[in-house]
Amino acid sequence: MEGFRYLENVVTLKLDQEACVGCGMCETVCPHGVFAVADRKAAITDRDLCMECGACAKNCPVQAITVDAGVGCASAIIKGWLTGSEPSCDCSSGGCC
Repeated sequence: MEGFRYLENVVTLKLDQEACVGCGMCETVCPHGVFAVADRKAAITDRDLCMECGACAKNCPVQAITVDAGVGCASAIIKGWLTGSEPSCDCSSGGCC
């Protein structure tokens, strides 16, 4: 999935760098390499790579990361992978996109 990008400027991902303790969990668990840690602080390298799975926020020990996991097309893609079905975010009826 290298080079896979989602819609530009729509991701709900937010990082509070002041609260970040630089543990590196976000960098470790992110399947798309959205985070990098340098000088004991995480940074978002490319927001548009985020698929809003929520792994970063769930693993952040200081709640410095927020993301609306389980919304829109990213959720549909993950559900499709897990169930072996075709992803459907119901975009045709004005759903997520």
